[in-house]
Amino acid sequence: MPYPPNKGDKIRSFHLLKHLAQRYHVHLGTFVDDPNDWQFVDTVKKLCRETHFAKLDTRVARVRSLGALVANRALSLDYYRDAGLHAWVENLLAKIAVSRVLVFSSVMAQYALDPRLTRRIVDFVDVDSDKWKQYSEQKTWLLRWLYRREGRRLLQYERQIARDFDVSLFVSQSEAALFRRLAPCSAKKIGFFNNGVDIDYFSPVHRFENPYPKDQAVIVFTGAMDYWPNVDAVQWFARDIFPLVRARHPDTLFYIVGAKPSAEVRALADLPGVRITGTVADIRPYLAHAQFAVAPLRIARGIQNKVLEAMAMQIPVLVSPQALEGIDAAPGQELMLAANAAAFADAACELLQTNGALAARARVKMETSYCWRNKLAIVDTLLENKQPVNFTAQ
Repeated sequence: MPYPPNKGDKIRSFHLLKHLAQRYHVHLGTFVDDPNDWQFVDTVKKLCRETHFAKLDTRVARVRSLGALVANRALSLDYYRDAGLHAWVENLLAKIAVSRVLVFSSVMAQYALDPRLTRRIVDFVDVDSDKWKQYSEQKTWLLRWLYRREGRRLLQYERQIARDFDVSLFVSQSEAALFRRLAPCSAKKIGFFNNGVDIDYFSPVHRFENPYPKDQAVIVFTGAMDYWPNVDAVQWFARDIFPLVRARHPDTLFYIVGAKPSAEVRALADLPGVRITGTVADIRPYLAHAQFAVAPLRIARGIQNKVLEAMAMQIPVLVSPQALEGIDAAPGQELMLAANAAAFADAACELLQTNGALAARARVKMETSYCWRNKLAIVDTLLENKQPVNFTAQ
């Protein structure tokens, strides 16, 4: 508590940074919450003029965040509060006239409250307060109360940021529409840009060695496996759906591919046909050689990068309604959609038998509609625009 950022957020922020670095002198202050991410620091530094990387010890941060209970603040704010990062921002503003600020995620807006900052954009990505509300519905007793409280307190803060900043952006039209309902006073300043996918990196033209047992049909799920929505998704699929599939296709395997599998995820390895990989150097071989990818999320906000990546790799994808949200893809034409365990099992069995045309159309959709360069063009316009925006007039 709070949960760490998911892989999709890191992908979005990195592509955003690369895009900005082509047009501006970028000064970057950020957290590193995963020890494995320190290997990428030099790559990020090359894109920036000045940088500050604050180490985030998640255990210490969780304890520190409890002080917000007394102060009547959202725990997420104290979780991401760092004196060194605050000092770096102050020193930067003292020596450089920073003309534009882009904040990634609502909790980082606490570092951009200085009145000298005259053009401020926040990329909320998701409505995090609503995510906490969803989490609470999966919990009991004290955690339910705590997560509901976090949802309420964080929404108060999100509304304040939306009111004070020039522009608030989200990952999808539906996410922006939700926040307009939650923060109607700022509705005109609330917009969105969809995630993209690196269609050259995630491409079927690459050839990889098969990481799976020879001649084995595999269903794959990819994602950070300490992230609660992913944990909930694979538990549901492994326990309630996959046995129905195995009853008809007994040799099928379900691979869960992703870093930091939680205890709940590791326990799934005891189930017949379920395999847990933990961290892998490259997820593309696991996508390329799978029969199809599955995204059975029941808790979700924004756009699921795992879905875009699998579609770009030209393999079929089976999704829940929550995982499809924000993605412009036609069920039955470019991916498969199912809403309950029985429907998931039926669709999975169908995909185990035939999938070529679906996969080909999925790749075309990614090539034509999900290039990062096109998705990020709106950010350039908003950073340069000195006039008040009005997204509701569009």
